[in-house]
Formats: sequence, structure tokens, C-alpha cells
Amino acid sequence: MTDVGYRNPPISSRFRKGQSGNPKGRPKGRHSEPPYEAVLGQMVTIKEDGIERRVTAAEAFLLHLTKRGLEFGGAAATYAMAALEKARAARGANGVAEITAIVRVIVTPGSVTPALKPLRMATKMDPYRPSAKVLLEPWIVEEALARFGTRRLPLEQQRVVVQAVRTPHKVRWPDWWKVRA
Repeated sequence: MTDVGYRNPPISSRFRKGQSGNPKGRPKGRHSEPPYEAVLGQMVTIKEDGIERRVTAAEAFLLHLTKRGLEFGGAAATYAMAALEKARAARGANGVAEITAIVRVIVTPGSVTPALKPLRMATKMDPYRPSAKVLLEPWIVEEALARFGTRRLPLEQQRVVVQAVRTPHKVRWPDWWKVRA
């Protein structure tokens, strides 16, 4: 008589030779459509110039890809344009209407943050936290204020600018500037 226990079931309940452990098999039709087709075919709502409209997730993805390409330039822009051309060619071959316009949509405020660091326009205060505060470098503030000409910022906006600068005491503020560090 054999021992019965862990990893050693009774002989009467073991699978017979040649018998499958899953006789019914996987249910049919459950995995008929690739998952990306199901996701990219869904309708989503996007906002353009304050107006909401519904588009497919694929179109929203292309708009987002274009936005990122325009934001970061270089290889990202080339890749975005190549993807758009490929999509345009595919739609033309299928008889579906071609893309006639590309609308640039800015979805989140401050989305230029990733471009500011490589250009040395801003510094991320905690490089290990994705949501860390980003502060402007003094030179970029000076350049921006030099473009104002005769215009002036109200005190409230001056306070906001001073709080957004990494080292406000190093900025050469214009003569009309009231709020200091």
C-alpha cells in the first residue's frame, strides 16, 4: 500500500494515462480578438479648445503621440509623423476617410516640464519623485521679463513668479518689480 498525502493523491483519484486534466478545454471564442483591437476601438472623450468630442482610442492615441512629438522634437517628432503617414496610408487603402486635419490638444497644464530640465530652464527639486516641484532658473525669468517692454505684472502675479524661481535672490529684477525673495 502506498502512502497518501502531500503530492501523492490516492490512486483512485489520479488521472488515467492518456486522459487530459482539462477534458472540456478552454471555452471557444474567449480569445478571438487581440486585446489591442478591443482597447483601441473603444470610444473616448477628448477636449479640444474647451469643446468635448468623442473619438476612437486609436485616434486619441495618435493625437497624443503627435502632441508629444511636437513637444519634444527630434526623434519623437519624426516617429510621430511616420506613424501618422502610416495610419493615413492604411486608412486610404481600406476606403475609410483619410485624416484631413491634426489638432494639437494640450491635455495637462505643465506638460512641458520634461523639456525644461534638458534645456536647463528649470530644476526638479526631488529627482526621485515623479510629482516633485519644478522651479525655474533665474536666467529664464530674466529673459521673460525682458520681453515685457512697458507692460507690468500685478503684485499677485509677481508673488507667483518669485515662488516659481529656484533662486529668486539671484534674479536681476527690473526696476518696477516690487516683490522680492
